Amino acid sequence: DGIPSIDDPTFLKVANERRLADREPVIALELGGTPRAYPIRYFMVHEIVNDSVNGIPVAVTFCPLCNSAMVFDARVGSRALEFGVSGNLRNSDMVMYDRQTESWWQQAIGEGIVGGYAGRTLKQLPSWMESWADFKSRNPEGIVLNAPRRNFNYGYNPYVNYDSSARPFLYDGTLPPNGIDPMERVVRVGDNAWPMTRLTAEKTVTEAGITLSHVGEQASALDTGNIAKGRSVGTLRVRDAQGHDVPHDVMFAFAFQAFFPDG
Repeated sequence: DGIPSIDDPTFLKVANERRLADREPVIALELGGTPRAYPIRYFMVHEIVNDSVNGIPVAVTFCPLCNSAMVFDARVGSRALEFGVSGNLRNSDMVMYDRQTESWWQQAIGEGIVGGYAGRTLKQLPSWMESWADFKSRNPEGIVLNAPRRNFNYGYNPYVNYDSSARPFLYDGTLPPNGIDPMERVVRVGDNAWPMTRLTAEKTVTEAGITLSHVGEQASALDTGNIAKGRSVGTLRVRDAQGHDVPHDVMFAFAFQAFFPDG
């Protein structure tokens, strides 16, 4: 808890939010009811938001060292869990813990790795990262996470130029093969991944029963010191043949190699 999770989130109406720049990335969560946006600027400080949406307890998570933004159903069976940041890293990825049993959970795969829930897996829910402008344009009646602390320097990226560095920070595992840049963003669906460079060039790819679309403008949260001024990395949407949003993650290639070595 040296990195404090947000356990009692409060929200603003989209129309009342004045601090976010249009290009800033947010995690969009649309599970029915009122759509919610969780700005990445807050995850640079807190990494986990424990929330409840339509009666479902959820853990909204972001690991900056892996660029991994994932939302989980926070229940194991009928038991609702609350998550905190353990302070440990494995393959540069955040290790969460639940406050009910103190089991440890690997954020990038949602899997229990130590303790009573070792071997259990959290259900990932459909969510995606997009710009604040895109979210508020689509959801003018939506809500957005309010600043957890007053007069705090949210919006600052402590990992300046991280996503253009030669290799990942605090990682000594196997790097991707075949000349793949370890800091390349890849879109992971299950144990398959598509390089962002391909999606940027082709815009739409339909394979393996899903359609991946590269749309919109979105600042990288891991480029400049000011998140809003980061270079554009665009937005990815992943949908199935029926047009439903599919759970996915936009992570760095080294993290995909580490957690999905046979992917």
